[in-house]
Amino acid sequence: MGEWFMELILKIIDRANKAGETVTSLSTRFINEFLIDMAKLQCLPPTCEPRVTEHIEHIIDLIAEIIKNDKAYVDGDVFFSIDSFPEYNSLSGRNLDDNRPGSRVAVDPRKRNRNDFALWKAAKEGEPFWESPWGRGRPGWHIECSAMSAHYLGHVFDIHGGGKDLIFPHHENELAQSRAAYPDSEVKCWMHNGFVNKDDEKMSKSLNNFFSIREIITLYHPLALRFFLMRTHYKSDVNHSDKALEIASDRVYYIYQTLHDCDEVLSLYREENISVPVPDEEQKLVDEHHTAFLDSMSDDLRTTDVLDGFMGLLKAINSNLNDFKKLQQKLEQQKKKQQQKKQQQKQQRPQKQPEDHIQALISLEAEIKNKLSILGLMPPSSLVEVLKELKEKALKRAGLTEETLREQIEQRVAARNNKQFDVSDQIRKQLASKGIALMDEPTGTVWRPCERE
Repeated sequence: MGEWFMELILKIIDRANKAGETVTSLSTRFINEFLIDMAKLQCLPPTCEPRVTEHIEHIIDLIAEIIKNDKAYVDGDVFFSIDSFPEYNSLSGRNLDDNRPGSRVAVDPRKRNRNDFALWKAAKEGEPFWESPWGRGRPGWHIECSAMSAHYLGHVFDIHGGGKDLIFPHHENELAQSRAAYPDSEVKCWMHNGFVNKDDEKMSKSLNNFFSIREIITLYHPLALRFFLMRTHYKSDVNHSDKALEIASDRVYYIYQTLHDCDEVLSLYREENISVPVPDEEQKLVDEHHTAFLDSMSDDLRTTDVLDGFMGLLKAINSNLNDFKKLQQKLEQQKKKQQQKKQQQKQQRPQKQPEDHIQALISLEAEIKNKLSILGLMPPSSLVEVLKELKEKALKRAGLTEETLREQIEQRVAARNNKQFDVSDQIRKQLASKGIALMDEPTGTVWRPCERE
């Protein structure tokens, strides 16, 4: 966290003062807005959402323990003594000589070592404060995390996360002060995520390439954004681009459309008691996908491989749907002609019967939905609703309405009927360049979102 975080806190204090409200009320408003964004991305709410102001007592107790163990000293502020803790930098692996005075650590003549950091800061005019054994003041920039995690999770817990920019000094300081107070303190696994870049360039307000979640989801479905983020391993930097978001949006549309098509067929047979087993080919696909999913997620959450792994199952669903429809048509024709015997063909394996396809579809669909649910990628509403929302977002990106699109489709149909194929091709290409794909089906021309050509 360091100096930039200190500036952020001071800006919050200044903004609250100018607005004539407390820091708590200002912070609460922004926290609530953040939670709204997280809910749209289908991030599950945490069990506990502690706030520093509710844990001042625990913070003071922790600082007192550090002082008692001769790992901190009081000189106006309370400072952690780096020299008293030889393990310092064990997390980041940094060399203290790399720290430039006034860069990441503020210069303060009261410090015994220029890398010492504040656990408690004396009150200043216009800033919130609390009473403590060291006078009125407020917590330093790192101590609250140690105090609150120990309170809710104990001194030993499994996973601690955060951005890779927090490794030093925030997490380094957090680890040091926790162990300085309680030597048995331990985090089993530290997980640090990468940054978000915009078109291969670091996001910043100065470059005017900064954007918010709400700005993105005005044009892209929140689940497309979630899919996009999961396409990059959490440790790597995420490179935001419109192209990458369009690819993600196209992929989730394909997933949900395939599941919707499957669901429509299966809805006619779910009540039937089909006793045949899942065909070997599909059962093998499901088993292999399940194993690969567990292997990838267990290997440091390799979500990129997991998302790619869905394609085989989706292709198998579409293949079964096509074969099932063809088989239904064939059986219907045979029934009308009152054929007494079915024509036998030499095949390497027995021909699937309708119930085989049904069992295959049920198994494939269940596997995909189960894994999508684990990843938080199953829509909260119906598949029909999310497909509609994805199409609405695509139209907005294309600068079209349903009415104007329908007019262009009718113009293309008229051109095709008049054998003006160059005109119809031009209309199709123009729409494809805007992310709208046209498909000619027996019932007419339909459209779906697509990656821009």
